[in-house]
Amino acid sequence: MTSLLQDLQDKLKRLTAFEKIIAINVVVFFIGWFVNVVADISRSSSLNWLELSKDFSAFILKPWTLITYGFTHIELWHMLMNMFVLYFVGRSFSNLFNTKTSLNIYLLGIISGGLVYLLTFALFPEFFKSGSSLVGASAGVRATLIFLCAYMPHYEMRLGSLRFKLMYVGFTMVILDLLGLFGANSGGNVAHLGGDLLGYFYATRLRQGIDIGKGFEKLLDVSISLFSFTKKANLKTVYKDKSKVGGYERGEFNQFNNQKKIDIILDKISKSGYESLTKDEKEFLFRAGKK
Repeated sequence: MTSLLQDLQDKLKRLTAFEKIIAINVVVFFIGWFVNVVADISRSSSLNWLELSKDFSAFILKPWTLITYGFTHIELWHMLMNMFVLYFVGRSFSNLFNTKTSLNIYLLGIISGGLVYLLTFALFPEFFKSGSSLVGASAGVRATLIFLCAYMPHYEMRLGSLRFKLMYVGFTMVILDLLGLFGANSGGNVAHLGGDLLGYFYATRLRQGIDIGKGFEKLLDVSISLFSFTKKANLKTVYKDKSKVGGYERGEFNQFNNQKKIDIILDKISKSGYESLTKDEKEFLFRAGKK
């Protein structure tokens, strides 16, 4: 049993950020299904404590739903479609960006989609055709997809014999979301657009050398540390390497150099595509994405 648990832990550690997000979404879906079967609660109400209400007064009582709705699906096809897109988008992210950047974009996309949803209902309550709450990972998925399309607009994708640039995929998705505002799922498409905006803004700022997710990343680190029960031993440092390179501690200098190398490679991808990279550059990106 110990060996089995150790193998499971090792496999979980090797999962990319998006593979872990997919796993959480699947687990939450089956929790809803279990509650539906065992407690005899309707499937549509089995996860209502995780859903984001369009009524701001209801949201105030359940503030955690601004994030949890993005991991909640009621219908199987809805979850499968979102996870299918997220899996393939995640494969690109794992080669290009580290885990924290991936999480920043996805979670900020979820939050942005939820806030736009709440704001739209507060200003135009008659706009929503149906539904009383928001569920689904679509806003986060849209944020990651549009981010890639905006960060590497000229990167070419292949679908059989067809070749097309990522920028056209982004344009198509945004147009579909705009048209969806006049359909039955108007509230969901409002959230999609919130994710679209976040993904585009994040990408354009990152291309300028500014990571808008750093503040959120620090907040996330603090939140995680509050729930960490691991006590650190009070050990005294006997030896400490004080050597510096170029005015930096050696570790900081190496980190700085690695980040500059990543920026150069990403710029090369943006201009010439992923296939233009050398084998060493691809391996370097792969290793960097696992950190």
